[in-house]
Amino acid sequence: MAHVLAVYPGTFDPITLGHEDVVRRAVQLFDEVVVAVAAGHHKKTLFSLEERIAMVREAVAPYPQVKVESFSGLMRDFIVQRGAKAMVRGLRAVTDFDYEFQLAGMNRHLMPEVETVFLTPSDKYQFISSTFVREIASLGGEVDKFVSTQVEQRLRDKLRAA
Repeated sequence: MAHVLAVYPGTFDPITLGHEDVVRRAVQLFDEVVVAVAAGHHKKTLFSLEERIAMVREAVAPYPQVKVESFSGLMRDFIVQRGAKAMVRGLRAVTDFDYEFQLAGMNRHLMPEVETVFLTPSDKYQFISSTFVREIASLGGEVDKFVSTQVEQRLRDKLRAA
């Protein structure tokens, strides 16, 4: 059987327990998973690229078959250069599906040899988004149910310094 590599792209600003759950599911399906952290050229991020990579590396440390890399430019180029056969996308709700369905269709045209695989996180994580986490944390709310202890501390430190 061929070695199957999947890429899980995202901004991960910050990585949430939902993202971690998707990684956990992906490693059960693929021989190797690359978590591709977007440089974020189209999004203003709270954390720098280096900080986001460090948080993702901490989160995926239990999985030796997971690598963390950054990318900028077209996701297609990143995936094709690595010879990946699948792109993993997390789906939280129907609102995600419309956008992700369009994106999957476009990606099929750009890289027909790569399948988009949608994974849904556990019920308890389906409503979590990095945007909500940043907003709750910036308003002084508790985010310990949405992110790891390490990410929570980094959020507190980052917002205190701002």
